[in-house]
Amino acid sequence: MLTHHEVDYVPPLAEGASKNDRYIELRRYVLALVAGETDWLANLANVAGAVFEHVPGLNWAGFYLMKGGELVLGPFQGRPACVRIAVGRGVCGAAVAERRTQVVPDVTAFPGHIACDARSRSEIVVPIVVDGQVVGVLDLDSARVANFDIEDRRALETIVKDITPVVDWRAATRGD
Repeated sequence: MLTHHEVDYVPPLAEGASKNDRYIELRRYVLALVAGETDWLANLANVAGAVFEHVPGLNWAGFYLMKGGELVLGPFQGRPACVRIAVGRGVCGAAVAERRTQVVPDVTAFPGHIACDARSRSEIVVPIVVDGQVVGVLDLDSARVANFDIEDRRALETIVKDITPVVDWRAATRGD
């Protein structure tokens, strides 16, 4: 019998599954992973892991958290990444400054793109807003050009809305 801290592994859908079906399955999995769990680090780590495994074509997936007026690296899957990003700088900083999801089909065409991993060619960044303040971002990178579209944006924004109430953002964004 599973406790509220244990969730059966849900493998990604087989190749050929629709993007919509993949995101429906990912959303169910994320909701199960965070259900009843109060630790912000555990929740963000599990969400990053599930997204990394279930969204095709990723080479990085994770969170940056607002601390001391800048984005600081949070839980992620992929190669080591930039630790601090100023608001307004790069795709993540633009998502914070503009308070809207950034979908970048080709990062080489994005002014001021920060190349934490030279393999990354496209990126999507979803801001996380709590009580009118951006507290962090969900950042996904792909080695494929144009890996992300409106369907990814809508699905990832929904997942961010799903996890926002179950994460202690005050604890996650403390400057210590």
